[in-house]
Amino acid sequence: MFTGLVTALGRLSEVVPLQAGEGSGLRVTVQAPAVWLQGVGRGDSICVSGACMTAVELGTAQFAFDISAESLARTTGLDAVGAEVNLEQSLTLATKLGGHLVTGHVDGIGLVERFEPAGESWHLALRVPRELARFFAYKGSITVNGVSLTVNRVADASDASASVHINLIPHTLQHTNLHNLRPGSAVNLEVDLIARYVERMLIGPQAHAIDMS
Repeated sequence: MFTGLVTALGRLSEVVPLQAGEGSGLRVTVQAPAVWLQGVGRGDSICVSGACMTAVELGTAQFAFDISAESLARTTGLDAVGAEVNLEQSLTLATKLGGHLVTGHVDGIGLVERFEPAGESWHLALRVPRELARFFAYKGSITVNGVSLTVNRVADASDASASVHINLIPHTLQHTNLHNLRPGSAVNLEVDLIARYVERMLIGPQAHAIDMS
């Protein structure tokens, strides 16, 4: 479990197939600040741009995680050498919950529609897929590349998808990889955990899980 408050930036330095042939998972090595890694142990969970990963190897200024082919298909930005990634260690009972509860289970991929200055901040508009659109609401929480953000507006589209509008302050852009976004960029999305359970309780046992196919 995480808070959605990014505590370090890392960069993918090596991507190696776990086995030969198509459909293989990857072992991904991430360069990260040595001071930040002092609090990480082998087997610990780390949120990497919104996806919960297990540290399988540790070095002074790097760690590695394994990612399955299925997870690769459901996420973005975790398989390209040189990519900048958001990092957060898992929370403890002593951690300040400054964002919201984030599981690190990516629900889908969104696309940047607009990313432009708006006064002293930046306006980010994301197109979210129809299977996720119902989970976002005005002043609700959304996780974008592992960053806890607040929804300012939701505009429903005729195809049942939606545009989710978010305001980003300069501090967020300076300390996360969201400063790299451009129109057309893909981002990892996670819906609010509470929204999942509310839907389940309202619809009942016949409710279907989020379909990512």
